[in-house]
Amino acid sequence: MEDLWAEWRSDFVLGKKEDYCVFCKKGRRKKQQQNLILYNGGFSFVIINLYPYNPGHLLVVPYRHLKHIESLTEEEHTEMIELVVLSVKLLKKKFKPHGLNIGMNIGAVAGAGIEYHLHYHIVPRFNGDTNFLPVVGETKLQSVDLNIIYERLKPEFDRYKKEKNRANSR
Repeated sequence: MEDLWAEWRSDFVLGKKEDYCVFCKKGRRKKQQQNLILYNGGFSFVIINLYPYNPGHLLVVPYRHLKHIESLTEEEHTEMIELVVLSVKLLKKKFKPHGLNIGMNIGAVAGAGIEYHLHYHIVPRFNGDTNFLPVVGETKLQSVDLNIIYERLKPEFDRYKKEKNRANSR
């Protein structure tokens, strides 16, 4: 068996770690676009991954600082799953991926880059999105700027929030 190395992630893995939780810090921020926050719910939020595997890589994160999935309340988990499904619908609508990876890495040995605050990943997949550049060229090709992704998805999340608020006020 041979190993393939994703050297492009080394800055994230080996780089300076903050003394605070990035999710707790960003979760309720006012500057939505600057922090890449697409949606704020009652228990969780949707944010664009700053270190995406692919364009449109989103995270659904609970506001509460939790390490274990079994610590989620029913309301938190329900909203998170609703936001995962919404994210999938909006990614399919705006980016038309050929597939998606959805999951949660719990614990460092499971691949969690931020193991102390659980979160779901929604990663759009496109034919040909794996290539030799990260391995040979130490370069990860990002084909869409994060701000463009934000500008395409944010109005859709805002529309969903308005519809949800309208339905709840009836």
